[in-house]
Amino acid sequence: MRFTFIHAADLHLDTPFHGIGQVSARIGDALREASLEAFDALIELAIREEARFLLLAGDLYDGSNRGIRAQHRVLKGLERLSARGIATFIVHGNHDPLSGWSAIKTWPAEVKVFDSHRVESQTLSIDGRSVATIHGISYAHAAVKENLSRHFRRSSEPGIHVGLLHCNVGQNGDHDAYSPCSLDDLKTAGMDYWALGHIHRRQVLAKSPWIVYPGNLLGRSPKPSETGPKGALVVTVDNGDIQEPRFEALDSIRFASLEVDLAGIDDVATLQRTLMERAEELQGRHDGRSLILRASLTGRGALYSELRHAGRLDEILDVLRQEGDRPRGFLWWEDLRNEASAPLDREKLLLQGSFTSELLRLQDERLADPERVASFLDNRLDQLSRFKSLLSPLTEAERGMVLREAEALALDLLEQE
Repeated sequence: MRFTFIHAADLHLDTPFHGIGQVSARIGDALREASLEAFDALIELAIREEARFLLLAGDLYDGSNRGIRAQHRVLKGLERLSARGIATFIVHGNHDPLSGWSAIKTWPAEVKVFDSHRVESQTLSIDGRSVATIHGISYAHAAVKENLSRHFRRSSEPGIHVGLLHCNVGQNGDHDAYSPCSLDDLKTAGMDYWALGHIHRRQVLAKSPWIVYPGNLLGRSPKPSETGPKGALVVTVDNGDIQEPRFEALDSIRFASLEVDLAGIDDVATLQRTLMERAEELQGRHDGRSLILRASLTGRGALYSELRHAGRLDEILDVLRQEGDRPRGFLWWEDLRNEASAPLDREKLLLQGSFTSELLRLQDERLADPERVASFLDNRLDQLSRFKSLLSPLTEAERGMVLREAEALALDLLEQE
């Protein structure tokens, strides 16, 4: 017997997108609507694939105080599936725990929302034959620190067994350690497929059994885990054998990053034209979808000093935003960062035997040792206490970037002197 199911997670419907909305109300509104449009596309996908069931692995909403608009959209979508005999299984996660307010008291007949008191199980049949048993548990409140995977156990029903859980496998540092567990915890439960949620980057952690994160339904920020295509997984089961999950993109807006090397760019007009051309090329690779862009200027170029003038990057950003602001297929420039370096021959400077060469030598020694970098910055931050809260959470790479920027500034000042 052959059938299909859909695995989605982390819908975060009606996310406020405060950071984007504060800059552009129109873009913020478009993003909020895009989350609901992605949900509609998920419903269409389940219908088009004639799926037997849909799995939603937590964080349907962005907060416990769920908006009525998002809940109404969910109810209408699941009513459509139920009318076609497509079941939906839901667990709630840290963003939408069961303790949150709900406008929905009665769900369609084919919808199962798992409780938080214990792992519940429900078996599905096709033509009187048991083909799948879904096991799941929801979060009672937002910060669940217990390893909920240890409560899952395969039962005796025939067919595949699926674990539906919102959790953090392997202590992924990009997300809170809610329901933390290991791969071994999941493998010992006897499931054939773990339908997970919480981690926003799509990934297959194991294939025997299948342990899978589908990623979120719509990107939420320029963070690496939020960029690129977003959607859901289509999983086919053939005579009890689970096939490789197939990704289907469902997003209409994406977050993306862009790097432009300053080498060979001699004026601001050329830079603006280059940025727009590169952005439109990138948009073409994303099938014309609207993009939220974070751009970085890298390399060494004659424009470096010009771009360091106060307000210059903001002026360029304003022009780019005006040019990319379109009703459809917009390009919204979220940020423009100058990570380029001064057009100096660093290797030549190192060989001069001057104060500058000694400064660069000490900098290289420091950057080669992450502990020295951390100690150096911490010592300086003790003297600049009002900046400590800003720089303390930086990663090792970001700390190195701070020192490289400081080096460039020092070289500029020495050159002027």
